[in-house]
Amino acid sequence: MSTPIAPGKLASLTLAALLCASAADVSAGGRNGEAATKGHAANKLYIVQMREQPVVAYEGDIGTLTATAPKAGQKIDPLASEVVAYVKHLGKRHNQVLSRAGGGRKVQDYYYAFNGFAAELDERQAAALRRTPGVVSVVKDEARTLDTSSSPTFLGLDAPGGLWEQLGGAGGAGEGVIIGIVDGGVWPESLSFSDRTGSNGNASRDGKLSYQQVPGWHGKCTPGERFTASHCNQKLIGARYYNAGWGGNAGIDAQLPWEFNSPRDFGGHGTHTASTAGGNAMTPTNGPAAVFGPISGIAPRARIAAYKVCWETGTGGSCFTTDSVAAIDQAVADGVDVINFSISGSQTNFLDPVEVAFLYAARAGVFVAASAGNSGPTTATVAHPGPWLTTVAAGTHNRDGQGSTTLGDATTYNGASVASATGPAPLIRSADAGLAGADPAAVALCFAAEDNGGTPVLDPAKVAGKIVVCDRGATARVNKSLAVQQAGGVGMILTNTSVNSLNADFHFVPTVHLQSTDRAAVMAYAATAGATATINQATIVYTAAAPYTASFSSRGPLRAAGGDVLKPDLIAPGQDILAAVAPPGNAGRSFDLYSGTSMSSPHVAGLGALFKDRHPGWSPMMIKSALMTSGTDVLDGPNTHPLVIFRQGAGHVNPTAATDPGLVFDHGWNDWLAFLCGTTSGVGAGTCSLLQSLGYSTDPSDLNLPSIAIGDLAGTQTVTREVTNVGSAAASYTASVAGMAGFTVEVTPPPTLAAGASGTFTVKLTTTTAALNAYTGGQLTLSDGTHTVRIPMVARPVALAAPAAVAGSGADITYPVTFGYSGAFSATARGLVAAATTDGSVADDPTDSSCSLASPNAQLIPVTIPAGTSYARFALFDADVNPGSDLDLCVFRGTTLVGSSGSGTSAEEVNLVDPAADGYTVVVTGWGVVSSTPFRLHTWLLDAADAGNMTVTAPASAATGATGTVNLVFTGLAPATKYLGAVAYSGAAGMPNPTIVRVDTP
Repeated sequence: MSTPIAPGKLASLTLAALLCASAADVSAGGRNGEAATKGHAANKLYIVQMREQPVVAYEGDIGTLTATAPKAGQKIDPLASEVVAYVKHLGKRHNQVLSRAGGGRKVQDYYYAFNGFAAELDERQAAALRRTPGVVSVVKDEARTLDTSSSPTFLGLDAPGGLWEQLGGAGGAGEGVIIGIVDGGVWPESLSFSDRTGSNGNASRDGKLSYQQVPGWHGKCTPGERFTASHCNQKLIGARYYNAGWGGNAGIDAQLPWEFNSPRDFGGHGTHTASTAGGNAMTPTNGPAAVFGPISGIAPRARIAAYKVCWETGTGGSCFTTDSVAAIDQAVADGVDVINFSISGSQTNFLDPVEVAFLYAARAGVFVAASAGNSGPTTATVAHPGPWLTTVAAGTHNRDGQGSTTLGDATTYNGASVASATGPAPLIRSADAGLAGADPAAVALCFAAEDNGGTPVLDPAKVAGKIVVCDRGATARVNKSLAVQQAGGVGMILTNTSVNSLNADFHFVPTVHLQSTDRAAVMAYAATAGATATINQATIVYTAAAPYTASFSSRGPLRAAGGDVLKPDLIAPGQDILAAVAPPGNAGRSFDLYSGTSMSSPHVAGLGALFKDRHPGWSPMMIKSALMTSGTDVLDGPNTHPLVIFRQGAGHVNPTAATDPGLVFDHGWNDWLAFLCGTTSGVGAGTCSLLQSLGYSTDPSDLNLPSIAIGDLAGTQTVTREVTNVGSAAASYTASVAGMAGFTVEVTPPPTLAAGASGTFTVKLTTTTAALNAYTGGQLTLSDGTHTVRIPMVARPVALAAPAAVAGSGADITYPVTFGYSGAFSATARGLVAAATTDGSVADDPTDSSCSLASPNAQLIPVTIPAGTSYARFALFDADVNPGSDLDLCVFRGTTLVGSSGSGTSAEEVNLVDPAADGYTVVVTGWGVVSSTPFRLHTWLLDAADAGNMTVTAPASAATGATGTVNLVFTGLAPATKYLGAVAYSGAAGMPNPTIVRVDTP
């Protein structure tokens, strides 16, 4: 498909990433699968990326320093002389650039999967670093949040001929493979991590030692609070912790005094993900979980290395990017084979520091699984866009806790429950049971005291002895039953307020969880005099229809890459997953049910470990491909419906079928660089030109993924894929297509390959009757009679594919367009108009709060948008503020937020398309300012008028699939002025929004 670049040339392919502070986005929220919001970091740390390659990619082009990039199938050795020498060189460079910036306190160095460091800087120092040669980016730290008893059976792992049997049974599945869990730490006493499983495979603390040392492991156990090196063993072979984002141990002690300054888990999330991915087989459970019987991890013989980066805040785990990058960097150096990352991430930025660290980890052969986010059921919310990792959505599985409540009027409502029978007892709505002066919203949601600053909201005089109806939302579901218990209640009916998942949690009082469609009737009855209810005995079943997409699971389409990459990649069990937890954060329980894409991701990490064991020569992308092309379907609807595809990706994991996928779609370093050339400005122009000359496509739709996504298909488009036959014999495949209504799909040629051989084929999609500007979905299947290789397809036909924006300094601008129709075509000018400016001054916001009408010291600027405005832009620029200042910008219509921008600098921009005529308020906040700083707000209000200073030349006619050129010529522009205009298109229905034209004259 493309010419490989020789090792000597690889050294020139430097990823000069322009890391914009991610506008992320999604919380892959914790144990209850509830979404949360992202906030700025509460520290003054910045992540600085340097230009030189990290250890895993260094090819030996600096003086006498020997190459350190590992060969295929090998790991780096951090103790090797060449690695030590190169790390020393990188550390020296880190210190040099930091000193040139006028100081700053360095808190972390990154060498192996990310070259750079984290430092505490003031705004002037950050600005100086951005101007320092050798520095690629300076990004403000960011706080992100934490996003199986029957899972192995549900996935068929323990079935006859299943993947466990292929690997020697549960006592051999995943043997010697190391899973790095970047999460909230580990509870080392859990039997899921015992190395003494005895001859029968049942974990114990004093049984026969059954694990041996893994050669080539460089990790260690870092001692700390209630954690010594002896807490590790031959199963739990590594444990480290990272808290620089919090200010080190002292910062944790001051802000989170209940936490352990060590790898020891407090909240339980890290222990849960670790035991799900690689906990021992047939680990006995206790407490409320005993009803489910023993549990097993997906890769029960894998080793676990825990990297604690998330810290329990009382409302969930919080994880700073500085610490996450440090952990990923160290995990690669230690020698992990797989990383699980059940932490929220960017929805839009391929060059977010975490995504970049995973890029290099994948180059080093590490399989990475990451959670898709918990912002469902809203579409276009999926996180972790990097195609070099596997992004996992969450589904239900066939084990369910089924329960019900019978009200005093004899009506029974069914829901999720693991409760014992309770009642009949008096029934009361929480809204009628609040303490005097309590916030009514908190009362309706049954806030526990710990969620309300230590103050309860439910009145024991009203609750004692009663069953309470509480609304879901805002706080952990189990905390609501804690509030009921603390007020003396004997049971709870938890009601969804909108369609959402039903979860059979371990509650503090007997509880049944009902769907929103039952809420009104239950609430109405509970408000009547003498109302009573009974919580009925729950039953555990293994016959529930499954899998469905969990309602909280984030969906595509992906916001990054213009819709040309399909995410999530696949779906795995993520609702009501039973695994080991840390007792302190789980009411003393050692096992608990958690829900979230946090829970689905470690299922895939565990499968990655099994595949590393089963196919040690496969690359991470080959493993990802096998899991995707063998996927089965969720039960949400037809697998050709685009919304179903945006939920499940390629489908639900089917691991036994994936062991013999027939064909795999592989891709690697050069492919990823070419992809970044087409989606970011982070790769040098010379590198991109070289890649293109060697046959690498920069169109993201052409990346060799086992899926096809085209976000702007104008008439017709052909994508290329390369497959490798990993079967045992030569095979000829035939192609078939399901779905894609309104398209013709041509596959040329269907592959015929010898065993081990690779070949390419093309897929040509042509629009016929499909509706414009809406996605169509389908499935392409390749079959040789033995293997079925299925890849999902989504395409969005458009009348015209044109760039969303172009920019220049006054010289002519030329750009291509592609036509999705045949007929007349015209392009007309709007503007250019010069910016209206408003000068002001803003002081620092001491709370570092998100931009709002109430932000401390914010400046509020009224703006009237007149009728006929087609486009409004509000912008701030770094050149107009004191060096290093970090301002944020947001825009309100009345009290409704209509746009916001909060990067790590003062370069902020909010755009409104066809805004309603009304009065607006533009808010400028000083998120990071030394005392105060001046600023200049630029405002452009663009209508349909041609200002006469931009001449547009374009083809007069369009032909389907043809490409034309639009040329812009500018006259009469004033110097040193920022202009904005647009090019509007006509000739067919469904034309895209005008292309925005930005011209900054010198």
